Amino acid sequence: MELSRLVCAFLLAACCCCRRAAGVPGEAEQPEPELVEVEVGGTALLKCGPSHSQGNFGHVDWFSVHKEKPTLIFRVHQGLGQSQPGEYQHRLSLQDKGTTLALAHITPHDERIFLCQGKRPQSQEHRIQLRVYKAPEEPSIQVNAVGISVNSQEPEEVATCVGRNGYPVPQVIWYKNGRPLKEEKNRVHIQSSQIVESSGLYTLQSVLKAQLVKEDKDAQFYCELNYRLPSGNHMKESKEVTVPVFYPAEKVWLEVEPVGMLKEGDRVEIRCLADGNPPPHFSISKQNLSTREMEEETTDDNGILVLEPAQKEHSGVYECHGLDLETTTSLQSDQQELLVNYVSDVRVRPAAPESQEGSSLTLTCEAESNQAIEFQWLREKTGKLLQKGPVLQLYNLKREEGGGYRCVASVPSVPGLNRTQLVNVAVFGSPWMTVKERKVWVKENTVLNLSCEASGHPRPTISWNVDGMASEQDQDPQSVLSILNVLVTPELLETGAECVASNSLGKNTTIIFLELDSNRTTGLSTSTVSPHAKANSTSTGKPCLAREQGCARASSFFPDPPWGALSRKVSSGLSSISPGLGGAAMEMRQPGAQSD
Repeated sequence: MELSRLVCAFLLAACCCCRRAAGVPGEAEQPEPELVEVEVGGTALLKCGPSHSQGNFGHVDWFSVHKEKPTLIFRVHQGLGQSQPGEYQHRLSLQDKGTTLALAHITPHDERIFLCQGKRPQSQEHRIQLRVYKAPEEPSIQVNAVGISVNSQEPEEVATCVGRNGYPVPQVIWYKNGRPLKEEKNRVHIQSSQIVESSGLYTLQSVLKAQLVKEDKDAQFYCELNYRLPSGNHMKESKEVTVPVFYPAEKVWLEVEPVGMLKEGDRVEIRCLADGNPPPHFSISKQNLSTREMEEETTDDNGILVLEPAQKEHSGVYECHGLDLETTTSLQSDQQELLVNYVSDVRVRPAAPESQEGSSLTLTCEAESNQAIEFQWLREKTGKLLQKGPVLQLYNLKREEGGGYRCVASVPSVPGLNRTQLVNVAVFGSPWMTVKERKVWVKENTVLNLSCEASGHPRPTISWNVDGMASEQDQDPQSVLSILNVLVTPELLETGAECVASNSLGKNTTIIFLELDSNRTTGLSTSTVSPHAKANSTSTGKPCLAREQGCARASSFFPDPPWGALSRKVSSGLSSISPGLGGAAMEMRQPGAQSD
């Protein structure tokens, strides 16, 4: 009996050894296959065992194993290879003297086991597991633009993350404010799915749902895709998104722009703010100073009360009311006082000051403000500061001191808050000429504009001794500018032009000499008074002769040479002309004016 058992055991062992030696596929215990990793689009190098060389194999067959079914795809005989008909027919080639099979243009469908079998000198086989990888595209994220209410009873969709064309399926991790999120019952739920494209690549879609609170209104959400390549582990992140979070307001308050001290003329905006989203319906009220009751003000479409320009009447107590239209909850802000600083209209006494030459005059400036005021007096023509304080005292008035004076009332504590008032001081006197005499270079037969300016009180009128079109412009209440449009003729060159300014106290003249522009190089020395010189003071110079070519003057002003006494005076402001060896000295004065 024992002998029979031993014989049976021996025969069974011998049978197994014979089956292994025969190389029957699937019957022997299979070793772990060699792992080869490659990216989509690359080339896989399949070696028939690390220890084998061409000398070991006279004949090698390559198989593709799909669903445990081997399919012959390539044969090697005496170093020459032949592809078999099928899906790999045009992608296989031999390398390394026939010991390596190269599979080009790898796709996800190529992920399987490949088997090589050598027939001589003895039957051997080598299994290779081909792993295929493809990095997904940059993940896209779509936020829930509708928003989430904190009053929701279950997790609501926050955002959707999509990773396209990866292999194998990447893993997704959601983050909030840089911290990974995990599944949490009734709080956080992550739902992921994948689609297999025709290319064999995967598109992953992951939806994050969560219950949010008020503090999540500024939370940053993003997704991360983790995937593997032959080079190792990698990851890609989406952009960060913020989901609208809706929560009821707990308080409202007022805000005023601009910040700081306000002044009349500013554009002031009063708006209500709340800590809820969406904000409640706002209204703004102002306290009636008479009844002490709050009265609703009219706001724009955005609920903003605009004061433009702000006036002192806008000062007062304001408050805001907020009504939550969903819960019908009403909220009221703290009262806030608004102060619009002001300066009243500036008044000057006397309002129309006038005085005799040599007299004194006192100007007084008045204004009111809710702040301390500073007064300054400026000369209007020059902007020169004359006096600080409300009173300006003018002593021993001269006619040139007539004209504009400006009082400025300002509030130093409120930058930009000021008001001004201009007053014109009239000094009685006969006309005062801006320029007593002038030389103008001209071209014959051209149209010329001649100007003449005079001032005085009462305001003077101006006339010309030549024909032309004259127009007048008021420079200020005591000054007038006359412009005469004339044609330059030989007669005008001979006589020149004279303008006469007159009022009830006297008259004065300006004489304009015309000289041809072609005579500029002749060296003729005709002296004239510059417009910037004192026009009504003494002027000296050599007058040109009437018979000299191109020299024009008022014919009644200078007699023909030899020099002698004037036959007549051309204006009431001319007293005498005295001849001299080097020329003629002319003295012209205003009636009652002092010579310099």
